[in-house]
Amino acid sequence: MIRIRSQSTHFDQWLLISTIILVTVGLLAIYDASVVSAFRDFHDRLFYFKNQLIWASLGSISLFFFSLFDYHRLLKLSHFILAASILMLILVLVPFIGTQVLGARRWISVGTFTFQPSEFTKLALIFYGTSIISKLAKYKTSLIDFAIVLFLPALFTSVLVLVQPDLGTALIFLVLTLIIYFIGGGPVRHFFLAIPLLIAMAVAAIISQPYRLARLESFLDPTRDPQGASYQISQIIIALSSGKLFGVGIGGSRGKFDFIPEVHSDSIFAIIVEELGFIGGVVLILIFLFLITRGIKIARSAPDLQGKILAMGIVTLIATQSLFNLASNVALVPLTGVPLPFISYGGSSLFVTLTAIGILLNVKSQS
Repeated sequence: MIRIRSQSTHFDQWLLISTIILVTVGLLAIYDASVVSAFRDFHDRLFYFKNQLIWASLGSISLFFFSLFDYHRLLKLSHFILAASILMLILVLVPFIGTQVLGARRWISVGTFTFQPSEFTKLALIFYGTSIISKLAKYKTSLIDFAIVLFLPALFTSVLVLVQPDLGTALIFLVLTLIIYFIGGGPVRHFFLAIPLLIAMAVAAIISQPYRLARLESFLDPTRDPQGASYQISQIIIALSSGKLFGVGIGGSRGKFDFIPEVHSDSIFAIIVEELGFIGGVVLILIFLFLITRGIKIARSAPDLQGKILAMGIVTLIATQSLFNLASNVALVPLTGVPLPFISYGGSSLFVTLTAIGILLNVKSQS
């Protein structure tokens, strides 16, 4: 029988308020950015907005539930949650079960309901890593032991995601696990030794696929293929520069008129800056920084090691995805398809992120 822990007087209202602001901004941005493509593809200007609103509602329910559900009980189920996530990642690759879109097989469809297992695996790895680290912290454990019980599952899930293919998510899996290991007391030297290894694995994954190599080459030289591999990033940069200081005004974006591919997804930040300008982009980034700061504060005040690692794992997830997305939009890293939390279109991502916020609130309530 599931037991819900009563909420204590410790409640981080500012974390919740910043979350509500970001979700609201995301819904409005998705409507604005997708209105043209939604009408073109589905003859419904609200198609993407309505789907995201449904997931936002489900995510809000999940946030409320997990803000009350004792995270210690959740961590006891971490092995089963990870096993279920791995099973779903395998099912994605099975024909007639996994859904293929634009050459990528990343979704499972049940009737009209579609979800992305890799998004749920991000939380599963945080739960599992937190549980393993907190247990092994009581014993003298070698790096080989950690490699087997902690890093091997992360590597296995990363390989499954690479097959889909999704390099950005695979890298996030590994970065999450590495940060959790470091927060749990792993030596700093291991952290720095792992960075070259991650870079080498990323390079190997890139050169193994022609489209990834073309994307890297276009990143190094955006003018190399302006009508091909460099097209998306070129159009993103045009949209960003068009916004100037104060933007062209809400609804005035030109980039959303079929110039930027997948404009409502991983490129949505470009539309926000185009319409609201540099000032609008900075304000949005500041809200993200504020939310991340609140998460770090919750981790520091957590009542135990499990709460500390779990909270920092969630903060790392949100911060890493935000950094990847924003950096790719300003051409600091190659485009990876990583969504901007709360803002980009994607129901599974929004649901998982709101669930993670609920868990953060629960950690805070027990501090």
